[in-house]
Amino acid sequence: MIHIKSEQEIDAMREPCAIVRDALAYVGSKIRPGITTAELDRLAEEYIRSRGAIPSCLGYCGYPASICASVNEEIVHGIPGERVLRAGDIVSIDLCAYKNGFHGDGARTFPVGEISEEKKKLIRVTEECFWKALENLHAGTPLYDIGAAVQKHAEENGFSVVREYSGHGIGREMHEDPSVPNFGKRGTGIRLKEGMVICVEPMILAGSRKSRVLADGWTAVTADGKPAAHYENTLVIREDGAEILTL
Repeated sequence: MIHIKSEQEIDAMREPCAIVRDALAYVGSKIRPGITTAELDRLAEEYIRSRGAIPSCLGYCGYPASICASVNEEIVHGIPGERVLRAGDIVSIDLCAYKNGFHGDGARTFPVGEISEEKKKLIRVTEECFWKALENLHAGTPLYDIGAAVQKHAEENGFSVVREYSGHGIGREMHEDPSVPNFGKRGTGIRLKEGMVICVEPMILAGSRKSRVLADGWTAVTADGKPAAHYENTLVIREDGAEILTL
């Protein structure tokens, strides 16, 4: 069931979404060669709690950390640990915050020191895919226009889109209907409505679109070992466009 949010509910979501925005910026500022993903997780949890919110990921379906930290070939759901980030890596930080009875969700991919031109392009195109998805996005837009725009821009740049993971609705639950895939046929799917709150999150792969899950049951990696990037914001569908809550 898709929950259309009232303006009062959307206002309640603004604070957790602002905390997500600020937490991503804070964690991003701490990323450097030599830091561990566990340390980034600790910093994120401390920051989120300092703002009076709860890290939504911690304990979600048994997930053991406050953030997802996915390095290089890891697409999503990378579990923070003793892995040391090295110059040339890229790391995708995905985090959520719960406050006022609602969740906010966002993700960014950060360079670690100096990175290759291919990785720079991958990060850039992944964010561009998000903005392409927002072009002409408003109440009445077919849902799969989002994925069609993401897929088109990714593939035009020589990249691919993972099929197994998607964006989603968000509100009182971290994951709500509808699923918001990053591929699809333009003009198909349900029509978006004013007051729908969704997470649009391109997950773009430098090589093949195939993926697999590691033995930890969480970490999704590219099947060919090539890098992946992730960019996500929480947004509200409006009559004349989209209002982004995590920027």
